[in-house]
Amino acid sequence: MSQLQPPLVETDADLSTLNTLRLPARARRLARPATLDALEQVLAERAPAEPLQVIGEGSNLVINDDLPGITLCPAMDGMARVKEDAQFVWVAAGAGVHWDDLVAWTVEQGWQGLENLSLIPGTAGAAPFQNIGAYGVELSQVLEQVTVMEVATGRVTHFAAEECAFAYRDSRFKSRDRGRYVITGIELRLNKIPACNVSYGPLKEYFGHLPNDEISPASVRERVIAVRQSKLPDPAVLANAGSFFKNPVVTASKAGQLKKSFPGLVGYEQPEGIKLAAGWLIEQAGWKGRRLGPVGMHIEQALVLVNHGGATSDDVLALASAVRRDVWERFGVSLEQEPILLP
Repeated sequence: MSQLQPPLVETDADLSTLNTLRLPARARRLARPATLDALEQVLAERAPAEPLQVIGEGSNLVINDDLPGITLCPAMDGMARVKEDAQFVWVAAGAGVHWDDLVAWTVEQGWQGLENLSLIPGTAGAAPFQNIGAYGVELSQVLEQVTVMEVATGRVTHFAAEECAFAYRDSRFKSRDRGRYVITGIELRLNKIPACNVSYGPLKEYFGHLPNDEISPASVRERVIAVRQSKLPDPAVLANAGSFFKNPVVTASKAGQLKKSFPGLVGYEQPEGIKLAAGWLIEQAGWKGRRLGPVGMHIEQALVLVNHGGATSDDVLALASAVRRDVWERFGVSLEQEPILLP
């Protein structure tokens, strides 16, 4: 006797466990399609004017109110080696795959490219939306293509990395084409012969004395996990959405002026200017470890906004506004919120 399948669409669904800030919210309708056919069915049955939101594990969200219309949580699973040559291996993953499971699997195979992105929360499908990055590496550097389904037509399309308009924590899926496509899977191109990037901060300090051929993806992953766990709260223990603000980029002239007034200013040269460490700015503005009601900036990493329990989106947005105001008044630098605000 076959088991009954759960309904394709839930009504009045609780979202408090589908956002890592643990904000109270509900979805009028929630679908978790695990196949392309199921996603196509949900989209075909949706009224053209019905609001649509797409979420992953909710690790980069501020849910500001109950979500109208239909909320999609793509659940396509599976990881596989697609092809390989002497230098590279191509790996595919479904949009619903937990990101760090994908990283761990590739590192276990000895393939290099994702180890710096270890322990980033979220799904494989959310990774290109945000162009996730950490410790000197961004997803765009290893991404081969993104598979999507067009909302209006149900047509499946593949976008090569160069077609995704990747930028710092941005992509076409987050900006100009937001709401037009649902990401269903990704394909990555990884190195079979490791060439680990340990040029960034704590990795350089730890591995700097070693020749490159003695640095393995597994050792870099191990170090990244240790650093992240020492500085960043586990969302399962203390509700948070990771880095709450983007690192602002200013002109070299502006950075030079700030450096004169604040010799300890932390910044990194980028093609577009100087990227300042938002966490340092927030700490210097007096917000590290400080609370405003049930929310606060983390005691170890001032860039992370945490929910100590019982917070609402109003609490989160009030704290974010206060932090932005104080950083602006002290440094004349504007901070941009990283998590997406829904609806």
